[in-house]
This record gives sequence, structure tokens and C-alpha cells, in this order.
Amino acid sequence: MKKEELICQEKCPHYSLINEVKLNSISREEMQDLSEIFKLFADETRLRIICAILNTELCVCDLCELLQLNQSAVSHQLQLLRSSKLVKYRKEGKQVYYSLKDEHIESIIKMAVAHIQEGDEGNERR
Repeated sequence: MKKEELICQEKCPHYSLINEVKLNSISREEMQDLSEIFKLFADETRLRIICAILNTELCVCDLCELLQLNQSAVSHQLQLLRSSKLVKYRKEGKQVYYSLKDEHIESIIKMAVAHIQEGDEGNERR
């Protein structure tokens, strides 16, 4: 398809649709918060941590061993995830265990993985 075929050839905004979208849009503040969450997901190390604790809680030592990262690197990423309310922690003696804050984060990750896997299946058929 040619580039010019991908853009409107007429200047005719559909104001009823535009107004409907405006009515159902999230606020500017919510948009900024959403952007911050996706920035956190954009880092591979943070994603690896989130995926590691999708179904279970792990202590920092477990995460370090699993991800082959030093404690400083893991702790730094956990701090960012904790301050954004994506993960929670509990202390047991000297150990600190991390898990996802709620099922929303798990759903986002699982849906994204399903999307990627569906795309991969479609590419195999070509």
C-alpha cells in the first residue's frame, strides 16, 4: 500500500466521533500516571522481576539468583516498583519477600504475553 493511501485524502473531521472520544477519555493526570506505569514496564530488568513474582512471592536473594543480578541492582528496581505501587513486600526475620501488589499487574502482563504469542503464531503461518 502506498504511503498516500494511508492518510485521508479529504479534510472532513467527524465531530460526533471526536466528541464521543473526548467524553470517554481519561483525564490528563490519569494519562500521566498511565505513562509512568508503562515506563516502568519498558525496562527489561523490572519486567523480569515482575514476571518472576507473577505467581509467587520471592525474597531478594531468590530474585538475585534467578535473574543473575547483584543485590544492589535488584533492590534499586524493586524500590521503583514499590514506590509505584506495583509490588508489595513483607519481612520475615532478616528476609524481605516481594509479590505483586494486586491482580491488575498480573492481568496486564498476561495479556501482553498472550498478545505477543498470538502475533508469533500469525508470523509462523506466512
